Amino acid sequence: MTAGSRRRAYRRGHFAEWFAALALMARGYRIVARRFRTKAGEVDLIARKGELVALVEVKARADETAAVDAVTATAARRIAAAGDIWLSRQKDAARLSIRHDIVAVVPWRWPKHFPGAF
Repeated sequence: MTAGSRRRAYRRGHFAEWFAALALMARGYRIVARRFRTKAGEVDLIARKGELVALVEVKARADETAAVDAVTATAARRIAAAGDIWLSRQKDAARLSIRHDIVAVVPWRWPKHFPGAF
């Protein structure tokens, strides 16, 4: 992978996360963290709606099926581990419920939200 293609992929990922955040906010979610990183893993978006916290993996792919299939079991474990660390730092952690979602960003379409995808 060349430096130029890495840069394009990085920008495409940032745009996809921004677009996914916009779509979630339109559905009533509040984005509380972006690219939350720990040694255990990373969560693209952490969105909250009332007492529900959605740990969101954003995937930009050619179609929705490819986006959902791109989240491997290993990636799901890392996202869950990072989400557990984020949750442990919240004052109201005992009241919150966690869900693992995917947002598929497909060219020329509004992002598709898959609640409880993994």
